[in-house]
Amino acid sequence: MNRHVKINSARIAAQSHFRTLRLGTPFQPRIDALAKTQDWYNWAGYRAPHSLWDEELEYFAIRSQAALFDISPMTKYRIEGPDAEAFLDRVTLRDVTKLRPGRIHYTAWCDDEGFVLDDGTLFRLSPTRFRLCSQERHLPWLLDSAIGFDVTVKEETEAVAGLALQGPTSFAALRDAGFAGVEKLRVFDLADFAHDGSTVTISRTGFTGDLGYELFVPADKALSLWDRLMTSGELHGIRAIGYTALNRARLEAGLIVANADFTTAEHAIRADRLRMPDEIGLGFMIDLEKGHFNGRRAILAARAKCKLRHVLVGLEIEGNIPAEHAIVYHKKSGEVGLVSAAMWSPMAKRNIAIASLARPYGDTVVEDLWVEIYAMRELQYQKLMKRAKVVARPFIKLERRTTTPPADF
Repeated sequence: MNRHVKINSARIAAQSHFRTLRLGTPFQPRIDALAKTQDWYNWAGYRAPHSLWDEELEYFAIRSQAALFDISPMTKYRIEGPDAEAFLDRVTLRDVTKLRPGRIHYTAWCDDEGFVLDDGTLFRLSPTRFRLCSQERHLPWLLDSAIGFDVTVKEETEAVAGLALQGPTSFAALRDAGFAGVEKLRVFDLADFAHDGSTVTISRTGFTGDLGYELFVPADKALSLWDRLMTSGELHGIRAIGYTALNRARLEAGLIVANADFTTAEHAIRADRLRMPDEIGLGFMIDLEKGHFNGRRAILAARAKCKLRHVLVGLEIEGNIPAEHAIVYHKKSGEVGLVSAAMWSPMAKRNIAIASLARPYGDTVVEDLWVEIYAMRELQYQKLMKRAKVVARPFIKLERRTTTPPADF
């Protein structure tokens, strides 16, 4: 090989390095083997699937069978020590002293100005040990916030593999896998179970609004857990899925995604992109009876002075064309907001959306709202103005999500 060819080969290799997503999760060998569509995206540096075989059928696997989704790229922190409870109570919105061992709650945390840094789930594994799961990475901020507390904070994203098992037959798949006692878990309960000479933590949580569970296991036990679930779930219709199907299910459940439905404080470039909890539907988390927490003064001042500028709402839109990223208008003229997620819901049989509106629209003014949709008609886009109605979230509510013990579908 001559010098010119060597140089070109090195240049191509270097370019490929920057084009290729470098990280694979502990479940990657199994996911790659099932990836018929080869439709990938970058989830925190990991190669994650938009879909694996068919995004429509993957959605219906969630609603009618059991769907398996790799959540390993989700950021996970181990927070432990004598002051772990006090520390988390200081930095998050909800009262952590009310969170018992073996329970989980959905929470959020803010900067000193009261703007949301992220939302996530807090698992209380023991009186002094917690796991915090989130969309974004916050290790430097958590470490800085921990000064003065007797607590250790460690990221364990790579060390702990995670799976979401969601859908009406998810319980049956776990039971047949030999996880005795899993039927006792209520929504937001967690418990440890034996697996392959180690332990798997199973929580009755998920991002679909359906009956479902999340499983966390040491990375070196990931493949054996996958195989155990796929074997036990075969007669229950278990199928691996990608994010597109999960995203549709979470929209029906009225759940929000950081940096999709709202911009986190660390990612916001423009000041008008920042959001307080009350502006994205997270005001219910704020516990004013507990001690001081990050952003408390700013949040209270915004409430007292009526300085909350936005509101996140559910919309029902006429017709059946999804209003993805549509502009919202009042009286077909004044622009008042933007749709962040939209779909025709097979479960609700409605055209639904989540949108961020400028107050008072969506708050005290809810009449005469319209969305501007561009629909492809015979190779040409056609502008459609469709009426929108503010409706409550979730858009669907499934009884099986909370029934304990779960029904044996």
